[in-house]
Amino acid sequence: MTDRHYGGDEDVHKYVLVTGANGGLGYAICCRLIDEFILTRPSSHSMRLIITTRDKTKSHDTIAKLKDHIFRTRKHHKVHEKTPLVPKIYLQSEQVDLCHLRSVQILAKKLNRSLPELDTVILNAGHGGFTGLDWPLAIWAILTNFRQAITFPTFKLGSVGDLTAPQILDTSVSRPKSTQLGQVFCSNVFGHYMLVHGIAALLSNSSATPGRVIWISSHEAYGSTFSLDDIQGLSSPVAYESSKRLTDILALTSRLPNSQHWVDGFLPPPSNHRPPRQYVAHPGVCATNIMPMYWILTYAMTAAFYLARWIGSPWHTVTPYKGACAPIWLALASQQELDAVEADGGVAKWGSAVDWQGEERASRTEVQGWGIGGKVGDNADLPKNSRMKEAEDLTADGKEHFAMLGRSCWQAMENLRVEWEELLKEEDD
Repeated sequence: MTDRHYGGDEDVHKYVLVTGANGGLGYAICCRLIDEFILTRPSSHSMRLIITTRDKTKSHDTIAKLKDHIFRTRKHHKVHEKTPLVPKIYLQSEQVDLCHLRSVQILAKKLNRSLPELDTVILNAGHGGFTGLDWPLAIWAILTNFRQAITFPTFKLGSVGDLTAPQILDTSVSRPKSTQLGQVFCSNVFGHYMLVHGIAALLSNSSATPGRVIWISSHEAYGSTFSLDDIQGLSSPVAYESSKRLTDILALTSRLPNSQHWVDGFLPPPSNHRPPRQYVAHPGVCATNIMPMYWILTYAMTAAFYLARWIGSPWHTVTPYKGACAPIWLALASQQELDAVEADGGVAKWGSAVDWQGEERASRTEVQGWGIGGKVGDNADLPKNSRMKEAEDLTADGKEHFAMLGRSCWQAMENLRVEWEELLKEEDD
């Protein structure tokens, strides 16, 4: 993670897709990706950055802002757009509504027709479903344990049972209750799941080999928020946290033998390449508009985040740009570097972390049932300021339970994907 410069004189053209790029973390991911690509890649490299938003107006506005960002980055570092020593950046915008499976299928088909390959997909788009805060609980938690309350909040309120708009309009098509789709689940997990399956061939064609799928999770993906019996979180007041816990489970167990049958259905392994790799990252604690708040509370929240960082929290990145550190490291690091890091410490959930001065880095993140790398005892020496108060060291039984949970989640997701593809095909016929 220390070498941020990437050599090589051969011509390399990189294709990267970022969902939910019009604001917040998604826009910051694009900006940081552009900056680090320009500053670390040789002139023989170029990148096509494909962004997705929900409509053409947002796409147009985002492309305009990114073009301006590229201009300002080059100006700041005193490199001209036509300088032959500077890697080239090409921007492309697409529209998709991840809560509308038809829209997902249309985008997948378009990308398959128009692109030769995809090297990296960063699955950032999402929906919080938050309605506010439990103020008495929030005040008590902040007064009694400020850093824990600000880092691992348990006082957010979310709506329960929100569904997507009907996916099947043909009333003659059978629609069992099991095929209802939760809005938060579909936006955060299932829409992305369907999209990645639809573009699996492009990821398998990656000249970088293997292609990378980077799921964006959250530091709030608490184990207690997820139930396999309610995989969509339809009965849960913490559907957002449940969806992020599911994201962690899927990504971290994607290379385990007992999940492989189902993972191979999701990303069919190519015959002549290494299959795409799945990674998971989170932005730490940064101030975005995912939680609806009055402006004065937004300022107070941001101030509290800075205070938490100054008293030792490693997770308060505060700004989305710093929060983009871990996803961009996963996107741009060489495969040799990623493989070496995993060989040393295991497969991890990577978080954007900072020191008290705000210097950012990618850091392993503790996951209940997996630790910081899937190795028993690997989280025993973690600093207390990076852990939840209730955190427990990883045990062999805990890891086995996590692995079996992962297998069950992969099976459930594949069954749901197949069911929905059949329903959509039935409507087409």
